[in-house]
Amino acid sequence: MNEERVLIVEGDTDRKRLLPILAEPVKIICTNGTVSPYRLEELLAPYEDWELYVFVDADDSGEKLRALFKREFSEAHHLYTDKIYREVATTPYKLLATILHAANFKVKTEYLF
Repeated sequence: MNEERVLIVEGDTDRKRLLPILAEPVKIICTNGTVSPYRLEELLAPYEDWELYVFVDADDSGEKLRALFKREFSEAHHLYTDKIYREVATTPYKLLATILHAANFKVKTEYLF
C-alpha cells in the first residue's frame, strides 16, 4: 500500500512553488496563514491517517503555525527553509528540492543539481 502524505504550507504561492519540483502526487494543503486549533483539525480531518509534513515560512506567522502543529499534531514532520529566504515561496528551487528529497519525497532530478 502506498503511504499517503500531505504537505501543509501557508499559502497558494508556497504550493505553486513546490508543485513543479515534486515527482510524485502529494496533497498540498494551504492554511492561508495562522489558524485556530479547531480550524486546523477541521482542515486535516479528511487526512487523519496520512503522514503530515509541515513546511512553513521562517517568520513569526510561520513559527506560530509550526508551534500549533507541534502542540496539536505532534506526529507531524517539520521541514525548514533557510532563514535567509524567510518564505517557502522565495526559497530557490534547488534548496527546496534538497529539503524535500531529504524528507524522502520524490523530486525531479533537474532541481537537485
